[in-house]
Amino acid sequence: MFEIYAVFTFTNIMFTFIGTTVGVTFGAIPGISTSMTIALFLPFTFGMEAVAAFGFLLGIYAGGNYGGAIPAILINTPGTPSASATMLDGYPLAQQGRAVEALSAAAISSFVGGIFSSIILIMLAPRLAQLALMFGPAEYFAVGVFGLSVVASLSTNNFLKGFIAAGLGLLIATIGMDPMTGAMRLTFGIGYMRGGIHFIPALIALFAVPEVISKLEEIYKKDKSVENLVSISGKMVSLKTLIANTFNFIRSCIIGVIVGIAPGASGAIAAWISYNEARRGSKNKELFGKGNIEGVIAPETANSALTGGCLVPMMTLGVPGDAITAIILGAFLIQGLPVGPELFSNHPDVVTGIYIMLIMANIFMFTYGMLGIRIFAKLLMIPVNILMPFVLVLCLVGAFANSSSIFEMKIAFGLGVVAYIFKKADFPAPPILIGIILGPIMETNFRRAITISHGSLSIFTRPISLTLLLISVCAFLFPILSQQYNKYKKSKSA
Repeated sequence: MFEIYAVFTFTNIMFTFIGTTVGVTFGAIPGISTSMTIALFLPFTFGMEAVAAFGFLLGIYAGGNYGGAIPAILINTPGTPSASATMLDGYPLAQQGRAVEALSAAAISSFVGGIFSSIILIMLAPRLAQLALMFGPAEYFAVGVFGLSVVASLSTNNFLKGFIAAGLGLLIATIGMDPMTGAMRLTFGIGYMRGGIHFIPALIALFAVPEVISKLEEIYKKDKSVENLVSISGKMVSLKTLIANTFNFIRSCIIGVIVGIAPGASGAIAAWISYNEARRGSKNKELFGKGNIEGVIAPETANSALTGGCLVPMMTLGVPGDAITAIILGAFLIQGLPVGPELFSNHPDVVTGIYIMLIMANIFMFTYGMLGIRIFAKLLMIPVNILMPFVLVLCLVGAFANSSSIFEMKIAFGLGVVAYIFKKADFPAPPILIGIILGPIMETNFRRAITISHGSLSIFTRPISLTLLLISVCAFLFPILSQQYNKYKKSKSA
């Protein structure tokens, strides 16, 4: 029988601490997102024990959420998209000489949100896993379709581009050997393509290489040296202020978890919703945007509360809650672990390890964040022209480490250039990744379901699969109809 103390090994704790340090450090560097950081360091989990690997990745996840707030507060540039709302009040606070107060409030808020979401994960995940025991091929296909409905919410600016990106991901997923017949598809006679496009090179290509190219491009357009660096001065946030924001904490935690459980939402969405609700319910609305500590607490609590929420659908149903958990889903593939009911029934040690390492990562993040406040500004002074070539080398090494193949490096760089062109054309990368991940799941289970039903589509009318498909249709249509309705209201009022 599994004993909980087996999780508390030196190796597991050490890698969780290292991951948290990496997450805070890279999150504090503008332009390097948490998803990019996890994509860069995912290959380093090869050979690790499962709990140590997830502790490392969850440490990056938790640390990155707080790290992004550091440049948002100090130089009005969010380190990660989820910190974009934080800078509205964080930077004015720093300009008022209250940088330490803002940074400490962000660290405490991130800790509160992270611990709350960990508790929700522990409470909800096993129950959803029991429900998933009722799933067959038809239900898993419906879950895949539901996962693809994420594309609609990720593509609010341009639905067509989002769907094209998802279609490209699904197309990439078909490259290689047919899972049912063994026939070769879209390999163009290249032997290396028989195994398909591997997850790690595709991941690095989609998230890391385009960012590197973009930052190197900016060097020639504009001086990217850090300007207007504020002084690290002032006092820590007071206990009185924290107590006064009790409802703000609770509301932001709930918003973050709900947004996280809904597949496709991001830390930025949770942060902006929470910030808006905090401003709407505040007695000091006029101070928002001018240096209100409530405007730091709300988004930082919400974007950290998102972490546990996003892990719930990923661990129980195999549907990633956001781009970051889509990458972490790849770690399960690397470790040879299933997601869903089998994970909870056959690998309770890994599940318990994830729970504990997530809590530990938030504790490390809080400790590291509070102790390092006065030295964080130095991280912002690394010249971009030195940093980005180093990151590019890490990208190629990570791709090579996947299978010790130069071809993987070529795939990562070549697909990365294509992804950069897509980025310039405003095509989102997450739908491509979601298509790559969900494509094999959808194809295999659809074909299995059709085989079981002897070619009849009636198998998809079973209660669970039909419900999921109907929810997916609603999830696809709601953002589109909402956008059209808003356009109609604007034209009518004009």
